[in-house]
Amino acid sequence: MVKEDLIQDIQQKRANIAVIGLGYVGLPLAITFANAGFNVTGIDPNEEKVEQLNSGESYISDVTNAQVRKHIDAGRLRATTDYSVLSEIDAVSICVPTPLRKTGDPDMSYIASASNQIAPYLHRSMVIVLESSTYPGTTREYVLPKLTAETSLKVGEDFFLAFSPERVDPGRKDFTTFNTPKVLGGITPACTEVAKAWYQQAIESVVTVSTTEVAEMTKLLENTFRMINISMVNELAQMCERLDVDVWEVIDAAATKPFGFMKFTPGPGLGGHCIPIDPLYLSWKMKTLNYTARFIELASDINTNMPRYIVGRIQDALNRYKKPLNGSKILVLGVAYKPNINDMRESPALDIIHLLRERGALVSYHDPFVPELDYDNIQMSSEKDLAAAIEAVDLVAIITNHSKYDYNMIVEKATLVFDARNATQDVPKTDLKVIKL
Repeated sequence: MVKEDLIQDIQQKRANIAVIGLGYVGLPLAITFANAGFNVTGIDPNEEKVEQLNSGESYISDVTNAQVRKHIDAGRLRATTDYSVLSEIDAVSICVPTPLRKTGDPDMSYIASASNQIAPYLHRSMVIVLESSTYPGTTREYVLPKLTAETSLKVGEDFFLAFSPERVDPGRKDFTTFNTPKVLGGITPACTEVAKAWYQQAIESVVTVSTTEVAEMTKLLENTFRMINISMVNELAQMCERLDVDVWEVIDAAATKPFGFMKFTPGPGLGGHCIPIDPLYLSWKMKTLNYTARFIELASDINTNMPRYIVGRIQDALNRYKKPLNGSKILVLGVAYKPNINDMRESPALDIIHLLRERGALVSYHDPFVPELDYDNIQMSSEKDLAAAIEAVDLVAIITNHSKYDYNMIVEKATLVFDARNATQDVPKTDLKVIKL
């Protein structure tokens, strides 16, 4: 009756929920569960985050202060650094980071820590769902043994374990945690049944699969598909530059085909936590099985080298005006990894700034979403007066195409523009001052 009793508690919203990791994935998920009427405890080792949430403040752009205050005031949401609260929790979502080490292998320390913190409080009638992107086999081969090392509880009978990959796209308004279909697979059919009963109380659509490995592989397929297609158009951009053909016009023309083509656009490189990282988890896993994921390795190489290609193009642009890169003033527009957010994880803008500085350029930046940049050994402040900053430099490099920018003004005031995003496509061009990727 353990399964049936837990499902009944979930359906009647008596189950207490915990979300471990209150970042870009965990906090929106916690809010979504609270919206559904559950009592939610957020657990995070960062005391500053915990204090902010408990005072009704959000640090995530996709979650407003009003949303946080509403649930804090109603008693449906609280945050803590104390994992002992898990003794009173019925359902746990693990939403911790899964970065890559410098050597290219997965850094499992966050998942290990979360699993080890849950283990002492694991009890009958508990369901645990891992959401962190990872390689196939993680839930069964890595998390489960850590949870059960010191207990006789049986998975699928006494407690329940599943994997459901996060599908968060920061900054999106059309698809949120609530209405993005949720793929979910359990260690056993009973695990899948319990986890689905829980998630479908708060999320519009839950898609179940046969195993945790299928769910893990699903996320990697989604992001590998995007990574490889982006690398293809990034290489196409380099081909078109050598052929003196406008890659943007080629892509727009191809996109008129109503079947058999999906539009991807080139850029300065890949950013965010998912697309640059997740496929390399699969590549690493396959290496342990003596198999080389050739598409992934090649795509990663192309995308990783795009910042260096961009800097080379900037240097060529300056050379046209008899200016060396060494000593030139460069204003980088946009340091977030994608438009209209403040997320700088894996942002190619950071590599571009590093490379420009290494070659002697005097680099400044402007980003309406990132007023201070203290990241990856770069400490800078966004220029206060954008127009004045544009007029003071030799070249403006558009790296992130925020919608807040007035591109007509940028082109008008700039001496020279390198546009890595085709942001100036609608700006009338009267001379050769705009150079596109």
